Amino acid sequence: MTRAPAIGTRRIVGYDYLLAGLTMGVAAFGVLMVYSATRNALIHAGFDQHYYLKRQGLFVLLGMGVMVAVSRIDYRRFEQLATPAYVLSILALLAVKSPLGSNALGSQRWFSFGPIQVQPSEFTVLAMILAVATYCERRPDGLTMRDVRRLLLMAGIPIGLVYLQPDLGTAIIMVIVLVVMLAIAGVPPRFLLLLAVIAVGIAFLAVVLGVLQHYQVVRFTGFLSGNQYQTVEAKAAIGAGGMFGQGFFHGLETTLGYVPEQHTDFIFTAVGEQLGFVGSAGLLLVLAAIASRMLRASMLAKDHLGRLLAVGVFTFFAFSCFQNVGMIMGLMPVTGIPLPFMSYGGSAAVCFFLAVGVVLSVTNRKVAT
Repeated sequence: MTRAPAIGTRRIVGYDYLLAGLTMGVAAFGVLMVYSATRNALIHAGFDQHYYLKRQGLFVLLGMGVMVAVSRIDYRRFEQLATPAYVLSILALLAVKSPLGSNALGSQRWFSFGPIQVQPSEFTVLAMILAVATYCERRPDGLTMRDVRRLLLMAGIPIGLVYLQPDLGTAIIMVIVLVVMLAIAGVPPRFLLLLAVIAVGIAFLAVVLGVLQHYQVVRFTGFLSGNQYQTVEAKAAIGAGGMFGQGFFHGLETTLGYVPEQHTDFIFTAVGEQLGFVGSAGLLLVLAAIASRMLRASMLAKDHLGRLLAVGVFTFFAFSCFQNVGMIMGLMPVTGIPLPFMSYGGSAAVCFFLAVGVVLSVTNRKVAT
């Protein structure tokens, strides 16, 4: 005769090794691509050709450790961290606009600690997801219009601060994540449609009144005309790859550094030129598989908190991939959105591994019955 488990006890029922394995595999592949996109420029400049390789490898190892550690924590405990994480993210966004923040390429988004830069807006997305999920979890009878107004204000503060950095790309992602989470939380579609109309109206006024930065307007008009320099070079690199690519460490666009910021926002072009259509399609299929595992986690979650956490992370990950690859293909305006687990950067690597750790925690634990 088996003993009934105590009420409220939790047990690990199955680790999603496929999600964890695919994530680590893509990240390792990303390290190789970052190396291929930077080695020649470093050699010609007289620097260590392994500089970015070693740094990105370290970021990935750190991120993997964070993912494993977070996945072992019962996600219901994250509810206690919602308010501190939200407040800390607001303070970090305010501080980064102060003399404590670092300015680069016309934006002030980072804290510099010696050779290491931390971008708080990346982690603010996760803090918003946790705050919104926790708020909705504490409303078991559903959201009222008063609750929706509170959520809009709560999310609007960090979104506005991120935009002011300026970081329009991340702000847009945060808006999309919020809308999807509100839809899953049960907000009526007609109200969501009204919010969408208001958002479009605000965006139109921002353009007309000159609220957007000049370079943001240039990027948008360049996207509409199809003459944006980054996109032209990106298409040339991908086109040069053909079906099977030029091979690792080959290809003029990559070796001669024609694609700007190739190791960060445009890392997908290195894949396209060196591995061709086959390699690019393979990478997209793996990224789609990762997204599908996140969506599956949200569908199998046993409570509202787990469902909202997983769907928030899924939206964050999926739209980041869509935006990054879309801007390279000329389907979306150019923004500073990294390709998850591929682009160079410590904040992005750790942030997305942390996000996967949250999803793994949701899939790992269920209430014992």
